[in-house]
Amino acid sequence: MLQSLAGSSCVRLVEQHRSAWCFALLVLGYLLYLVFGAVVFSSVELPYEDLLRQELGKLKQRFLEEHACLSEQQLEQFLLRVLEASNYGVSVLSNASGNWNWDFTSSLFFASTVLSTTGYGHTVPLSDGGKAFCIIYSVIGIPFTLLFLTAVVQRIIVYVTRRPVIYFHIRWGFSKQIVAIIHAVVLGFITVSCFFFIPAAIFSVLEDDWNFLESFYFCFISLSTIGLGDYVPGEGYNQKFRELYKIGITCYLLLGLIAMLVVLETFCELHELKKFRKLFYVKKDKEEDQVHIMEHDQLSFSSISDQAASMKDDQKANEPFVTSQSPTSNDSSLNN
Repeated sequence: MLQSLAGSSCVRLVEQHRSAWCFALLVLGYLLYLVFGAVVFSSVELPYEDLLRQELGKLKQRFLEEHACLSEQQLEQFLLRVLEASNYGVSVLSNASGNWNWDFTSSLFFASTVLSTTGYGHTVPLSDGGKAFCIIYSVIGIPFTLLFLTAVVQRIIVYVTRRPVIYFHIRWGFSKQIVAIIHAVVLGFITVSCFFFIPAAIFSVLEDDWNFLESFYFCFISLSTIGLGDYVPGEGYNQKFRELYKIGITCYLLLGLIAMLVVLETFCELHELKKFRKLFYVKKDKEEDQVHIMEHDQLSFSSISDQAASMKDDQKANEPFVTSQSPTSNDSSLNN
């Protein structure tokens, strides 16, 4: 008897704080995922780092033996200066001296990576004035970019996602949720093909030292705005049509980022994902809402009708891919 009462009380406790428990599991799962990534990266990359360190040590020792007139301290000072310049995108190699990092096309490419928060890091401002302008430019430009991308995606998704789903649902009578899932999968496949596989094949041809995996890796790192900077196109020696190539890459990054956001928004509008996200949200207290309504004297007929209309809008917003009818269509239906 006591065990059944205790069990029922535990069940009620879990149900009352269900969102809190789900959020705690979400935090725990995210931390475990971080630890898992750290373990895998460490186990895979640490041996390669050790081999590279041993190889560089041997090369350094051999160079000092072949050039006895040069001390180890002088060599390290020279290498330190070379590495500092390399961090700013300036190379001492003769085959890289022809490429300027701050001509117009390279600067345009840099501005696009800054505003999209990709930030490869292969080119950074050298002067104090450039660093100060980069801060001001980013503070204004990043929110501006978010506003621009949001407006573009909102307009595209109406024609690419919502209207096709509504068309197949009304025209052919298919279930809206099934149509939405199939449409999201097909749209994701088309986006991956057009902005990952095809560009990766093109980059593997245009870049001499890139294979298909490295090109696909660059596309993913760029369009996911990770931007590690280990692979940057158009930086090779005697790159043909380098200015036009840089402009093309800039357009590819912007269009690819918009396509990725459209796909993500399409998946986020799926009914199943909306229900899954609500597991981790804090639920509103209905009693507090009622007290708030009583305090503001919103029990008149007009306010109740407004609240009912807002509740209908909320229900429509929760449903996937629902487009509201225009008042002109309603008036024409009434006239008919």
